[in-house]
Amino acid sequence: MAKRTKSPPKETIAAIQEGMALVGKHSLLGSLLGLATFDLSSPDPPFPANGYVRVAVSGGKLERIYGVSSVSTQRQVYRFAVKPNVWLRLPAAEWANVIGQALLHIAMCHVDPKRQDVPWRIACDLEATDFLRHMSIGTRPADLPYLPEVRGRSLEAVAAELARDPELDALHARSGLAGARQPTWMIEADTPAFDARTIKDYSNILAAALRRSIAAAVETAGDTARGPASVKRNPNSMAERARSWFIASYPLLAALAAAFEIVEDAEICDRFDIRIAAVNAEERRVYINPRFPWTVDAMRFVMAHELLHVGLSHHTRRQGRDPYLWNVACDYVINGWLVEMGVGVLPTSDLLLDMELGFEKESAEAIYDRIVKDLRLMRRLSKCRTLRGVGKGDMLGERAEGWWTGPGCDLDAFYRRALADGIDLHVNAGRGLLPGDLVEEVRALQQPPIPWDVKLGQWLDAFFPPIERQRSYARASRRQSATPDIPRAVYVSPPERHAARTFGVVVDTSGSMSRALLARAFGAIASYAMSREVLFVRIVQCDAGIHDMGYVEAERLLDRVEVRGRGGTILRPAVTRLEEAADFPKSAPILIITDGLCDVFQVRREHAFLMPTGARLPFRASGPVFHFEAE
Repeated sequence: MAKRTKSPPKETIAAIQEGMALVGKHSLLGSLLGLATFDLSSPDPPFPANGYVRVAVSGGKLERIYGVSSVSTQRQVYRFAVKPNVWLRLPAAEWANVIGQALLHIAMCHVDPKRQDVPWRIACDLEATDFLRHMSIGTRPADLPYLPEVRGRSLEAVAAELARDPELDALHARSGLAGARQPTWMIEADTPAFDARTIKDYSNILAAALRRSIAAAVETAGDTARGPASVKRNPNSMAERARSWFIASYPLLAALAAAFEIVEDAEICDRFDIRIAAVNAEERRVYINPRFPWTVDAMRFVMAHELLHVGLSHHTRRQGRDPYLWNVACDYVINGWLVEMGVGVLPTSDLLLDMELGFEKESAEAIYDRIVKDLRLMRRLSKCRTLRGVGKGDMLGERAEGWWTGPGCDLDAFYRRALADGIDLHVNAGRGLLPGDLVEEVRALQQPPIPWDVKLGQWLDAFFPPIERQRSYARASRRQSATPDIPRAVYVSPPERHAARTFGVVVDTSGSMSRALLARAFGAIASYAMSREVLFVRIVQCDAGIHDMGYVEAERLLDRVEVRGRGGTILRPAVTRLEEAADFPKSAPILIITDGLCDVFQVRREHAFLMPTGARLPFRASGPVFHFEAE
């Protein structure tokens, strides 16, 4: 290691200051710069080799604060100092990213002196990087990857889970801005913990910054919508020539290539943090970074990659899955097909291509399921690159599903039709062979999806085969007028078999479950039960407490059903009630109706979940999950 001079290198200080300027220009993080001072002196204690920045916390004593009027109040006043590693040579974009995370730790009240244990610090890093991942601020350092997402879970719950994780030390080595296994924030002795007022103050600061950021984003989006012609088109650029090649020589993607606008603007790519390319299906735009060292074959590969994302409806098939991991699964599928078809070449060698994981010939849904079930693989893939960059998906756009309400077909139907017509033209024109599983997937997308109630019925059919009727001569048997003296048998269903045909339903009646959702679910259950000769259904309503309705006739579910609760959601006691009930058959399945905003629990018998479209469980489901539309 080179011997350190008395003062830090000037070029490093300049890069840090340039990174701070980039943070100041950011619509959200720029509002948080005033939370801390910046100390650019030589750090004490020194950073390890992989340390970037730390936060020093002091103060916290009650001080008199004067408002607009002459009335004063006493509040805890803390002083935060962001101390970068001035001996570490980084580009300004990477300094902006790590400084932004340090400011988020302060604004999110992560540096509370009362919590210093390792699981808590890692949970804070998970939450901050989750927030930072989607903010497009600078460039993430290669040695400091984004961590897995924890969206929708409290810090306390994540910290408790991490404390039981056998790979805690491995995750600890990857987290923390101050270096491997080093605390990101250093708190002076005798610094008191945050009180409720302090936490509220910082929450208000972050909320106000978010509101300003959203307002700026809306204004920028409005400017873009008002002036789409401002994007200059160069008909002789490599991207436009690649588009012309698809239209003239590759019918599979010709219709999609003609429908999309190509944006080759370095400033726009910087704004969206696009390293190579990205696509926005809603705006019909393919973004190409002109700074990348392009070749003709690499451009063709990238254009085909982005157009296949759209044609295969990857943006709508996500269905509440983690956006980045779903993007990773789709990239494995597309890149494998393009390499097999020989369409161009990979622009870089570090893209997602299956060489050893055994993902070949699997669908994106199957690959995603394999990823999320393997924690080690999920952590490994969180550091991989898409065409947009490390930890970022190249499918842009966050508009909610079903946003189109106008006449005509929606964009998804248009893209599916364009790709299907392209396959027909490609095959009929003899333009070359296509992977069989690609053709099968495109054909499958043309078929109408199986309704959710049909899928639920197919699952329940395994538990309720048709009852075999028996002949009986018991009164009253039928007699024919021609032979009134001869009794004839009738076919009856044994009552004991009807008694065993039942299933349990645990209904989430918390305030987050609308009555429309419950009515839709109850109607489907009643229709199925009546068609399969299931006379009674065991129903348990549950919010923060249990309301056991006992066995309810299936026909009653079609009438008015009293819903109790509307409070919080704790489903574990209701499931336990059914599993341990003496009058509930051991072979009967359990159907759990919830919107996913519930506790974590396990079911020890056959079960399934019925949830609204887009809802996700806070744990890995061991039974099938059926999604239904609310309307």
